[in-house]
Amino acid sequence: MKLRDYLRLGWDQLQRRKVVTALCTVGIAIGSASIMVALGFGESIQHYSQKQLSFYLKTDEITVVDQSNDPNNPAKLTTSKLDLIRTLPHVKSVASFQDLGQFNFTVDDGKQSYLHLYATELDTLEDFDAKFQQGGASSQNNLIVFNYGATLGLMDIKTLEARNKLMQQNPSKEQDEIFRQMDVLPYALYQKQILLKANNYQEQSANPAGASATQPKEITLRVTAVLKKPEGMPENMLQGNKTAYVSPQTGLTILESLNKASTNGQPRYSEVKVKVDSSSNVKQVDEWIKKLRLTTQTNLYQEDRMKGEFAIVRLLLTGVGLFVLFVASISIVVAMTMSTHQRRRQIGIMKVLGANLKQIRNMFIVESSLLGMLGGFVGILLSYWVIWGINLIIIRFGSDGRGDSPEILFISFWILPVGMFFAIMTGVLSGLYPAVKASRTDALTAIKRE
Repeated sequence: MKLRDYLRLGWDQLQRRKVVTALCTVGIAIGSASIMVALGFGESIQHYSQKQLSFYLKTDEITVVDQSNDPNNPAKLTTSKLDLIRTLPHVKSVASFQDLGQFNFTVDDGKQSYLHLYATELDTLEDFDAKFQQGGASSQNNLIVFNYGATLGLMDIKTLEARNKLMQQNPSKEQDEIFRQMDVLPYALYQKQILLKANNYQEQSANPAGASATQPKEITLRVTAVLKKPEGMPENMLQGNKTAYVSPQTGLTILESLNKASTNGQPRYSEVKVKVDSSSNVKQVDEWIKKLRLTTQTNLYQEDRMKGEFAIVRLLLTGVGLFVLFVASISIVVAMTMSTHQRRRQIGIMKVLGANLKQIRNMFIVESSLLGMLGGFVGILLSYWVIWGINLIIIRFGSDGRGDSPEILFISFWILPVGMFFAIMTGVLSGLYPAVKASRTDALTAIKRE
């Protein structure tokens, strides 16, 4: 007999026993779908979490810090070491940060607010996932780049005084809500001239005890760019993160105006960020940087911890799928054994006509394989329906109102053959015992009994 004959006989038997075929198919479909959903769920959540983790915790970045807090001691994080780090393999970009402190600023129309200022290479901001909403980096001096939070809640002095007076006289929930909305109103700062002035703490630190207090200089800067609002962050969280960036040369000018510039001419970096081409290379680059006697920080332990947790979840869901397949295999064994008993006369006639044991055995194995394949195809459809339903629930109840699609679950193409393999193997293994039993049926006895 050829394979085509086995397939025709097997399909004919499946069509005759529609109820049994449907029940066995449903069992295999549920089991194979459980495995495919488990694999897809694990891969989807891991992909989404790695994306979120890389966005918020930056698993492809290394932070180098200088723990020598004494300004009299030489800094370990020097410019020569930064140049050496830039030449290391797998390093995409290096950005140094000097913490210049907190400043008040006033716009030319009287609006004012505060910010925390850092000196860094402005052309590296985009390398570290910062996106420009307006403008861009420039190498000119006396330019400043605002993050989105620093553009929120600017008010003139009269508005601030009136607001403080109302809050003291008759505070209410309605007023609190209005004031919160005022704090998150964005102000157009792009290409504006601002006057930057150190706050009281900066002024006191710049003038040692006993020294005559002088009027601090107001530094005029122009806003050359504004960064985009970070995705997934509401305004009420961003309005407390008011950060701005200037070039190292502009930062040196600001420090000189505050009498805080380094005496040896070497800048003191608060931290340096190193962008690596892949998170898989972070560990190697981190070891190279540590050989320079520098202290580093990474978020690789978070990624490893999450991978372990997702592996456990995937194993649990896969175990459930295998258990369902085991139950389905029992139903197939019972169904095929009953089919063997009901088809004793057919088996006996086939043996009398010359069919050997191998042909009888192959006929039942092919039939059970077709049953497993049928269950596998239904399982693929069922797994996609389940994923679609879960995504529909996420979209319905997880929408954040910003238009971003919260759909995160998917089934990769490589998962489909895995699910089909488990379904077909369940059918084949479940059909072995009935096939062997059918091949051992005595032809004459089977014909006489019928």
